[in-house]
Amino acid sequence: MKTLQEIGALIISSKQEVLTLLVQHIYVSVTAVLLAALVAIPCGIMISRVRILGGPLIGLAGTLYTIPSLALFGFLVPFLGIGSAPATVALFIYALLPLLRNTYIGIVEVDKAAVEAALGMGVNRWQLLWRVELPLALPVILAGFRMVVVMTIGLAAIAAFVGGGGLGVLVFRGRALMDTAMIIYATLLIAALAVIADQLCGRLERKVRNIVGD
Repeated sequence: MKTLQEIGALIISSKQEVLTLLVQHIYVSVTAVLLAALVAIPCGIMISRVRILGGPLIGLAGTLYTIPSLALFGFLVPFLGIGSAPATVALFIYALLPLLRNTYIGIVEVDKAAVEAALGMGVNRWQLLWRVELPLALPVILAGFRMVVVMTIGLAAIAAFVGGGGLGVLVFRGRALMDTAMIIYATLLIAALAVIADQLCGRLERKVRNIVGD
């Protein structure tokens, strides 16, 4: 009960700061996800056409994905300094693998009967990609995008470690002050933001599946 009262007091006393941190958290997350989509989706399309590159590129993305955040910051900060830049780049790197892999798998696992039917109608390889394969692969790609959005929102708390702001500031401050209420409050805010984003992406995914299904 005491913790709940402390959380209530935090909500009242820190509304403006929390709003600022929330905006920072969303900005870093959205920027990282969009940059990752701009890189990983075209790369996923490319390796679906040039299969020999699939293993090396996915392997590279997988290797980058396993680098601990502290080690990654140790490499990025000397080049990018502190602030939102190294945090955005780190989140971008972690978002690459799911988007790259889902794009590649979504395209190569398109129903072969649909591909053969399209080729039989005389379409070329690029028309096949844009008119048949990508529309049919879109639900799989969006599923990867949805996973990346939720994952990135959760990971964006690390931005506070390099002065990038976001709701992780409250987590680090709570740890420094041994303030359990502040840690719980920040965790609940991050979780709520991730759930809302997941629901929005889920709606988009269902609409796309319905369109493709029709």
